[in-house]
Amino acid sequence: MAISAADVKNLREMTGVGMMDCKKALTECDGDIDKAIEYLREKGLAASAKKAGRIAAEGMAYATVIDGVGVVVEVNAETDFVGKNEKFQNFVKGVAAVVAKEDPKDLEALMAAPYGNGRTVEQERQEMVLVIGENIQVRRFARFAANTSTPYIHAGGKIGVLVNFKVDGGIDATEIAKDVAMQIAALNPRFWDKSQVSQDVLDEEKKIMMAQMANDPKMASKPEQVREKIVMGKLNKFYSENCLLQQEFVRGDVFTGTVEQYIADAAKKLGGKIDFVDAVRFEKGEGIEKKQENFAEEIASMIKG
Repeated sequence: MAISAADVKNLREMTGVGMMDCKKALTECDGDIDKAIEYLREKGLAASAKKAGRIAAEGMAYATVIDGVGVVVEVNAETDFVGKNEKFQNFVKGVAAVVAKEDPKDLEALMAAPYGNGRTVEQERQEMVLVIGENIQVRRFARFAANTSTPYIHAGGKIGVLVNFKVDGGIDATEIAKDVAMQIAALNPRFWDKSQVSQDVLDEEKKIMMAQMANDPKMASKPEQVREKIVMGKLNKFYSENCLLQQEFVRGDVFTGTVEQYIADAAKKLGGKIDFVDAVRFEKGEGIEKKQENFAEEIASMIKG
């Protein structure tokens, strides 16, 4: 029998399941809404969709190199407990492997890509939701196919960092890259190099600094030329605080100077040359508004049934 668009829309609103799955369910059940709902529940899709509205801000950030391709991904779950689950971790690693192999252009393409077991990444995600019982979302990914990538995972997946170097001279830059990745994880610089700081950002910083001096009795009386000179000095400090390569290298036990100087010095000692190309830093749940649990209300609702 013909399935109307209104029936598909109705079933979708009742279950939260995707349009194509709703249409398939109605077709399989000869247009019977109740049977279609039962069909979707048996397939686990309705339960999966119900969980999809719940906030997933935990999980893990994961970085790796597969066949020379650097990958970093973030996959979220609802609780920190699930982030430690072996099945969940294997799924995250599987997603990273798909990114390395398939080179998806965006998140939509990644979810439609083959996971490697006859299912797409999206179908495997739905399977994980059913098995684990929490909302699971693949949030973001990055991929470096060129040059030499080095991964770093902090605190079991709280932060994932991928550093990309151009290495000349046949040297092994792994330890140098890991040191830089650890600095990125710890200090989370806004920019990699001062050349990336736009004029708009500099103008805003300069405006703030000039306003601060205008409100300082000791500074307000100084000639404008003097204040301009002071501002330029403060902008250099801005670079050293906000730009990775201009930051002071945190491992003072290894090297004293900036990150840029450390990379050059370490490469020279190994008999080669290293250029910092790019990096990615993903922090688990960054920017996601986490749900504030009210356990008293939760227990009260359970008692009421």
